[in-house]
Amino acid sequence: MKCTKRFGFLLFTLLVFSSTGFTQQRWMRTYGTAGREQGYSGQQTLDGGYIVAGTTDAGAGAYDFCLFKTNASGDTLWTRTYGGTNYDWANSVQQTSDSGYIITGVTQSFGAGQGDVYLVKTNASGDTLWTRTYGGTRPDIGTSVRKTTDGGYIITGWTANFGAGLSDFWLIKTNASGDTLWTRTYGGANNDQANTVQQTSDSGYIIVGGTTSFGAGQGDVYLVKTNASGDTLWTRTYGGANGDVGYSVRQTTDGGYIISGTTCSFGDTLGDVWLIKTNASGDTLWTRTYSGVLGDAGLSVQQTADNGYIIAGTAGYGPPSGNRDVWLIKTNATGDTLWTRTWGGSLDEAARSVQQTTDGGYFITGCTDSYGAGGYDVWLIKTGVDGNVGVEIPLPHPSRLTPRAFSPVPNPFVSSASVPGHERERFVLYDISGRKVGTYPGARIGEGVPAGVYLLRPEGENAKPVKIVKVR
Repeated sequence: MKCTKRFGFLLFTLLVFSSTGFTQQRWMRTYGTAGREQGYSGQQTLDGGYIVAGTTDAGAGAYDFCLFKTNASGDTLWTRTYGGTNYDWANSVQQTSDSGYIITGVTQSFGAGQGDVYLVKTNASGDTLWTRTYGGTRPDIGTSVRKTTDGGYIITGWTANFGAGLSDFWLIKTNASGDTLWTRTYGGANNDQANTVQQTSDSGYIIVGGTTSFGAGQGDVYLVKTNASGDTLWTRTYGGANGDVGYSVRQTTDGGYIISGTTCSFGDTLGDVWLIKTNASGDTLWTRTYSGVLGDAGLSVQQTADNGYIIAGTAGYGPPSGNRDVWLIKTNATGDTLWTRTWGGSLDEAARSVQQTTDGGYFITGCTDSYGAGGYDVWLIKTGVDGNVGVEIPLPHPSRLTPRAFSPVPNPFVSSASVPGHERERFVLYDISGRKVGTYPGARIGEGVPAGVYLLRPEGENAKPVKIVKVR
């Protein structure tokens, strides 16, 4: 997606209206260029349109923050990029009280180290008002930002500079200008990485992610509750003997919390969507797993108007597509499935965020490798209250139907894997949520990564990704 002043979206447009007592918009759209674009965070805006943040390789650097605004039908109103000459990646966006936007992610173009938390504040047109970086000489990443009731912002992510272990949850509180008021870290001697933060009704904060420092297994869901100053009130871990991680948390109307993530301990050992409901103290009330074909992740959850839940993420690594599809799951108040929807093609799709919209439907932000103009494109889906879009998904471009096949060995592996005959090529490794872990030569794939399920593809190619598992 060329998100610049010379920006030109290449769109396929599917727009259908239906009536369920009132008019609901239902549509799908892709936004992109011949390069790579991904949507990581989106929400409905006060004017009934949508704001989406992610990344593009068609800006000033290797990757740039990309922000674009649409109307209620998904038509582009404007686009912006933010970044420098290196790697800049947006993970979270929220509209602010002045109708502008706050965005966070990671930058390698600015700041002190290998990667810093990057905060960008814009006006309602996406023009930059100010930017801030936070970090040290080693990597620091911002994964989630929310406006706070005092007019400032709360940011979470993880830091390899400030804390007790290899990486720790990092919470940063700023004023309305992005100036730091305080920071806190939470974690142990190993890796602890936060994915989402929300301010709670008592003006404190709830944070969820994954921990390898605490818990029962190779990795557990880690939930941290703080007061308004970031001091820990309590922590909880949830998991079994294998890898489990929390991606999204929301406070519920009863004062408790709903968490979505992935479990390899309960259900399919390659990963199932996991939903955890707790009381206000973080004690488990119930859990549910939802299994697709192979390797599923619940990347976003929200309580719905009927007190049920909507979960968006991925299902895949198996027939019929062989890869990940967008997966939408609607439950009742106790987590029982009411319906599910999947969308996808022959390659790779993922849903990063979901929100119930003012018309009762759902807005999904994600990415697609099967449709659109490039290697990846931003994919937006607007459904009705029943989760249906009411349009047919087009056939993928023929060039995407015959990707190069390759087989890493051994698989599963302990220290590293290789691709025979391609040891000098470069391969890109992604975690189960689709986040890039690193680039490796074909002779030493996965060196130093934690145990878990990953996706591997050749660098710079549209090749079908291959699932690869590190066992310890």
